[in-house]
Amino acid sequence: MAHWLIKSEPNTFSFDDLVRDGRTVWDGVRNNTAALHLKAMKVGDQAFFYHSQEGLEVVGIAQVAKDAFIDPTDPAGRFVAVEFTPVRALPRPVTLAQMKAEPRLANMAMLRLFRLSVSPVSEDEWAVILEMAGE
Repeated sequence: MAHWLIKSEPNTFSFDDLVRDGRTVWDGVRNNTAALHLKAMKVGDQAFFYHSQEGLEVVGIAQVAKDAFIDPTDPAGRFVAVEFTPVRALPRPVTLAQMKAEPRLANMAMLRLFRLSVSPVSEDEWAVILEMAGE
């Protein structure tokens, strides 16, 4: 199982919205690198759900429920989407400032390529963030 980090602005779609809805299509990703990450996702992979713009923190875990398919919001059919379901909220959010201050996360893709909305998370990074969240 691979691990990922997905970003969403909470005023557009928050982790609470995912929990309420039970499932969502992760569409509208138009960055080529982020789209490659979506294509690499497989059912069962898990992703940290990061609130961008407001909060700037990892707040929960989502799981890939459907492999990549043509993004229904892309008229050209070039980009893909995946479906996510909620797994659980983290006991306490992990802020961007906390992640930047943690030396074990220095090479984390999200911190190096901050503009990406979808990025991979290594097994070690996953464990560190869970530890920071109180799990």
